[in-house]
Amino acid sequence: MKNNRKYIILLGDGMADLPLDELGGKTVLEAARTPNMDLMAQNGVNGMTRTVPAGMNPGSDTANLSVFGYDPQKYYSGRAPLEAINMGIALGTGDVAFRCNLVNAAGDVMNDFTSNHIDSRLTEVVISEISKNIKIPGIEFYPGVSYRNIMVWRNFPDDELPDTTPPHDIQGEGTVKYLPSGNGADTLCKITEQSKGVIAGSQKIKEAMKNLKGSPESVWLWGCGRRPAMDTLQSRFGISGYTISAVDLIHGIGKAAGLKPLEIPGLTGYLDTNYDGKARALLNAIGSCDYVFLHVEAPDESGHEGNLEHKLKAIEDFDAKVVGPVLEGMKKFDNYVILLMPDHPTPLKVRTHTSDPVPFCITGSSNIFVEERKKYKAAAYSEKCAASTGLYIEKAHTLIEIMIRGSIN
Repeated sequence: MKNNRKYIILLGDGMADLPLDELGGKTVLEAARTPNMDLMAQNGVNGMTRTVPAGMNPGSDTANLSVFGYDPQKYYSGRAPLEAINMGIALGTGDVAFRCNLVNAAGDVMNDFTSNHIDSRLTEVVISEISKNIKIPGIEFYPGVSYRNIMVWRNFPDDELPDTTPPHDIQGEGTVKYLPSGNGADTLCKITEQSKGVIAGSQKIKEAMKNLKGSPESVWLWGCGRRPAMDTLQSRFGISGYTISAVDLIHGIGKAAGLKPLEIPGLTGYLDTNYDGKARALLNAIGSCDYVFLHVEAPDESGHEGNLEHKLKAIEDFDAKVVGPVLEGMKKFDNYVILLMPDHPTPLKVRTHTSDPVPFCITGSSNIFVEERKKYKAAAYSEKCAASTGLYIEKAHTLIEIMIRGSIN
């Protein structure tokens, strides 16, 4: 099935939004200055697609599985195991991985699900202290990036997993009704409660907090699952390559799909991330591989914050510092295709993910989608313009097959 084509995916996490009164009825994507994404829309195939199947939670895990080309209804087994894969954590058949966020939930209110975008160096100190002081057989803690960490429960005692809630879904809300429930919930709640005492009482953590950014108060456990079994992109389509992201989830899905993570300094998952480094890394890598998946987290983080100014900046920086340089750099190749899209909306009004369809744009070298470009081009890249073409792809995981075919049908 391989045809010597280069495949690029540029993903702005949570870029899609809802119309806002303060923007004159426009979405953030419509209002943002995005000349490079608009150029793609004017010279590409535009439409809407559903990344989250009906009835599934609109998480970044399910949505990004779709964008990578995997049907979440078949392959989804939980968010945490995908991140654990990237972190090199071995999971046995009976093991369950949990996301172990460092949060500030003082007063039983989710004040900040990022602990003020905690510095990863402070995170290492906090997780180390929690690991030393919370001793429960089979429970292991692993530090990740910023507030995102992993806890593994070896040989979880039940087939059915507990019900948990993503902390970014309850920003500003009371936490008590959202604590874990079901199998193993008593242990999970015990860990959360004990973590408060460890963080408050550790002299090492107090010393680290004097010099490093962060306001952790406890852990929050969610997103549990077992290791997934996925066919690689190499076995399916004969393609291989890399992932570029600040987020372990993306690299974890990538590894399960047979891709390798590119290590780039200065990636934070926020507005201060190294956009330029991401674009340079993609262009350096694509000459010797088939495929690169580049992910930018900042629009999603800003959506969870409910911060219009930050989301505008995140989208405009993505356009100027990633999309523009990639479009220019790919001109030296004569057979390539680029897919631009978000994984899901993260509307400022609701400050969490929704499962609404998202806009996508496919463009590339002059030899692909020749007739489709005439039919499905758009004046700009936005939800409204993409919907206006009338093209609707019900299952986003089929977009990879469209890219490989070089045609819609």
